[in-house]
Amino acid sequence: QVQLVESGGGLVQPGGSLRLSCAASGSIFSMYPMGWYRQAPGKQRELVAHITTFGTTNYADSVKGRFTISRDNAKKTVYLQMNSLKPEDTAVYYCWESIRGDDYWGQGTQVTVSS
Repeated sequence: QVQLVESGGGLVQPGGSLRLSCAASGSIFSMYPMGWYRQAPGKQRELVAHITTFGTTNYADSVKGRFTISRDNAKKTVYLQMNSLKPEDTAVYYCWESIRGDDYWGQGTQVTVSS
């Protein structure tokens, strides 16, 4: 059974940084693409960043140059380094894994950017 557990969220001031982690279990981690999505209150869930099994990345335009996604296959963990955070980055952030066309999600971690 696939499980994704996020950590690292919290409250940060504008311009600050946070690093999210997502620990995966129950799958051959290195074989599947991973990613991060976010959902702000009253809005649809949106893509933040993806990373393929080969390490190719893509980002939402709103986070390019500020966020970096990475993965450690040995630790079965995917990370999201978030720098220069803005109030509009406030949302629940979800880890995502795609396995043979099926989507798996973590429980989410809250990120709040506020002074």
